Amino acid sequence: MPMSQSFKERLFPIAAELAEHYGTPFHIYDEAGILATGERLKKAFASVTGFREYYAVKALPNPKILALMKDMGFGFDCSSIPELIMSRQVGGRGEDIMFTSNNTTLEEFTAAAAEGGCILNLDDISLIAKVPVFPELVCFRYNPGPRRTGNIIIGNPVEAKYGITHEQVISAYKLALERGAKRFGLHTMVASNERDYTYIVETTRMLLQIAELVENELGIRFEFLNIGGGLGIPYRPEDNPLDLDAMTKEITALIDDFKSDHGYTPRIYMESGRWMTGPHGALITRAINHKSIYRQYIGVDACMSSLMRPAMYDAYHHVDVIGKQDQPPSEVYDVVGSLCENNDKFAVQRSLPSIQERDLLAIHDTGAHGYAMGFQYNGRLRPKELLLRTDGSVELIRRAETNADYFQTLDFKEDVYSAKRP
Repeated sequence: MPMSQSFKERLFPIAAELAEHYGTPFHIYDEAGILATGERLKKAFASVTGFREYYAVKALPNPKILALMKDMGFGFDCSSIPELIMSRQVGGRGEDIMFTSNNTTLEEFTAAAAEGGCILNLDDISLIAKVPVFPELVCFRYNPGPRRTGNIIIGNPVEAKYGITHEQVISAYKLALERGAKRFGLHTMVASNERDYTYIVETTRMLLQIAELVENELGIRFEFLNIGGGLGIPYRPEDNPLDLDAMTKEITALIDDFKSDHGYTPRIYMESGRWMTGPHGALITRAINHKSIYRQYIGVDACMSSLMRPAMYDAYHHVDVIGKQDQPPSEVYDVVGSLCENNDKFAVQRSLPSIQERDLLAIHDTGAHGYAMGFQYNGRLRPKELLLRTDGSVELIRRAETNADYFQTLDFKEDVYSAKRP
């Protein structure tokens, strides 16, 4: 982390062959790394009865990746109908799925209730009356407001559009009881890409305190607490990784204390996306132009439609020049794409080995919020996705978009409406 040495050793020697066979650019994911991370997470929480990871589908919405999560016993965190469909296509059923939407439509509530339903996680107290058929099991997303400080990515919870307020908690669960709910969960999300494990420990403490409050007021015993995602990864080589073992040790102690006081413990769920797959993906792109003006620019055949985090968040992604990764930096480049926007840059004033046209570059840590955040602005299309299997084979798991894909929504039956006039 960034990109493991093992992933590099298996990918870089075959990168030129893959580029020749599949063409560039492409995202490629490391099956071995994903599986190892999942097993590490399960081992770390082994002493927490009922622990379960609900993979955040938005991080890497590909059926082949979701199938790996299902095989590890994980559930799915969804927030849209396509994410529900994909999770069900790989075998997710009922409480394998947590549906956390916001500003939810009737169509979305209907989809959430279909095919065995899911865990419905409501974002707003006003939604209680809007759920057509209220489920037996319901959860609410909690926003602590001024009681908690979010990290730099999440920001101030008071300004966040998500969740019910502290003052609404008792009313929300009381209204859910009145609508027939009999089983309950509680959820929050107050950090994103956070490598300070104490944020997650304090989130757990906060939810346990809310669980105690609701139990005292309404007699509800929560089946689960979802402490959210937000586990961070070290995008920069000098960054320290999150201390997972210290985190789980302190969370376990909190849960043990709660059990001692209350005679039971809720199951602990979480919804890590980035931590599960982020470091296990890379965007492989080819240098196609060297422009020398006020700066030295390396133009590549990918653009921000393939990876928009640097443009959107000023995010750092490490870059290797494949075959030259052991050479010392000798040039300073902006590595840029072909989109007609000046922030279409993967790296800014980055010290790298000398890059020649047709060199392959590996942009690290694209296994989460990489392809998933792609778009078609400027007519630029999203690339293909590959999976490096544990046996060394490579599988195409999503083809690249085509011009035909771009134009297909313009192929429709003519429909002209003339408004009625009084």
